Amino acid sequence: MADMWRVKVDEQTLKRIKEKVLSLPYKPGVYIMLDKSGEVIYVGKAKQLKNRVSQYFQDSQNHTKKTKNMVSNVNDFNYIVADSEFEALVLECSLIKRHQPKYNILLKDGKGYPFIRIDLKQPFPKFEMDSKLKNDGARYFGPYGGRYTTKQVIDALGEVFHLPDCDRKFPRDIGKERPCLNFHMGRCYAPCAGKLSEEEHRDLVLRAVKLLEGKFEEVSKETYAEMEKAAEELRFEKAAALRDRYNAIIQLGKRQKVVSGTMADTDIVGAFFGAKRAIAVLHYIDGALLDKDVELIEQSVEEDVSSVLDAYLTQYYVGRPALPRQILLPCDIDNRESLEEMLSRAAERKVSIVVPKRGEKLELVKLAEKNAREEAERVTTRQDRNERNLILFQKALGMEKLPQRIEAYDISNLSGSDIVASMTVFKGGAPYRKGYRRFKIEGTDGQDDYGSMREVITRRFKRYLDGDEKFSEMPDILLIDGGDIHAKIALNAAKVLGIDLPVFGMVKDGRHRTRALQAPDGREIAISTNPQLFAFVGRIQEETHRFAIEYNRQLRKKRVYGSELDKIEGVGKARRAALIKHFGSVKRIREAGEDEIAAAVPKGVAAKVYAYFHQDSTEENTGG
Repeated sequence: MADMWRVKVDEQTLKRIKEKVLSLPYKPGVYIMLDKSGEVIYVGKAKQLKNRVSQYFQDSQNHTKKTKNMVSNVNDFNYIVADSEFEALVLECSLIKRHQPKYNILLKDGKGYPFIRIDLKQPFPKFEMDSKLKNDGARYFGPYGGRYTTKQVIDALGEVFHLPDCDRKFPRDIGKERPCLNFHMGRCYAPCAGKLSEEEHRDLVLRAVKLLEGKFEEVSKETYAEMEKAAEELRFEKAAALRDRYNAIIQLGKRQKVVSGTMADTDIVGAFFGAKRAIAVLHYIDGALLDKDVELIEQSVEEDVSSVLDAYLTQYYVGRPALPRQILLPCDIDNRESLEEMLSRAAERKVSIVVPKRGEKLELVKLAEKNAREEAERVTTRQDRNERNLILFQKALGMEKLPQRIEAYDISNLSGSDIVASMTVFKGGAPYRKGYRRFKIEGTDGQDDYGSMREVITRRFKRYLDGDEKFSEMPDILLIDGGDIHAKIALNAAKVLGIDLPVFGMVKDGRHRTRALQAPDGREIAISTNPQLFAFVGRIQEETHRFAIEYNRQLRKKRVYGSELDKIEGVGKARRAALIKHFGSVKRIREAGEDEIAAAVPKGVAAKVYAYFHQDSTEENTGG
């Protein structure tokens, strides 16, 4: 049978590649496959370069579909000889991360592992999220699976110890403002009002640090002892507060799945290969399940679980600042020994990779596999739902093809000022926030929704025609917040530029919900009788409206800030920005002392700012 790759490779190229393969050494190394444009499309490692690379250019009957596709696009290859399999593994991982080759299994772009940072040298230490470990004297905990998980941990600590989660800085902001709602709801001890001393705050933070260290039992015992002491001394209000804290610590501890104490610093890996493929990594520290990462394998790959895990784990662990002592796998991988060596060197201690056959460790691997399966099925279910929504949408509007990219537009203004437009994008039936765009309307006088819509559609497609990358994708349909006139204006604005695509208005009912879609010719398509379609279109309209309102509020806030400060002599754009950055609001500038203002701007300007906001008191003091 003719090899598939020969179809696309001319005889001269074929001859050159075969000659190059013959010259390869029988040594470990990395090979780099290139297409006609010179782009790296695959990176692989080999114990013996000549044997491994030659396999690609032999009979393709034993190749997977992915390998056949990759080889059919190979125009040339490079290679790097390594001293050992271990060095080849490290080099392969580095090259994959650098080039992101099309045919390699890749982790999601931008996959981050945040830390929790606490600087105990500060007078009022505060837990923060940080993407990197720094040599700054602060303590770091983690890394955690993502920003959402990390924030959940910080929020949980704040709830247990009633720590502030606002942007105020202490002791600078003590006494400047009244306590916020969190204090009145019993969720914060309000250091801003001086209700918690620096020493008391530090004590709570140190207890929270112990929880991050996994010392739940120690902290709970300390809290229970304090509660009993307060009760014996008849300080019942204090005892009740400590009781609530004790119960919160117990509940926080119960969130973690505690296993055998011998299972310390262990990662358990599970994989599920169904309609969607997923890999889950459960992180156990001191016997407690603290976090998990789940990665979807988006590419269409035919390799078995072992091959996928091999490629995935190398990328997953290389460069991670915190490594486990033990990794449990559902099956063995070819590079297990090399990966063990690489991770052990990075951790400066032994890192073991184990494939359990029975007992508790095997049960933990099954738990990881269950997590992988649930994530894969969740995504599959969500995608199925999105596809059903698009099919209903397509049928309702009589479209020839499924609308993969839907763009929706809305105009927002307040009494004719700060007029803005929003453009939201739904791809595959789901919000595609990277595609969202917003416009500040400039070509209309006063409140003119029709003129504003004409302007925004014109600007959007002119940017497309000019080759602007931010507007490079064409939509399959436009949805406009409004009726047939709005839709007609948008349609005509696009046609003027030579753009022809379907446009519909989203018409609202008396409850401000989308009741129908309206064509430019006035034809109305009812959607309220179909709950699934009604919810889908309503979601698009609500998201578009929200995005427009959000931008409108930002502009109004900026205008209000600017108008007040611009009245002060000596305060220009740069100094206004410095004041807002330092204090956060005009209100705080108004309440600040002259010396405090001088921390943000020169003393002479600070005096003018202070005098401006205290004119009344100055006149009272001098007027007698």
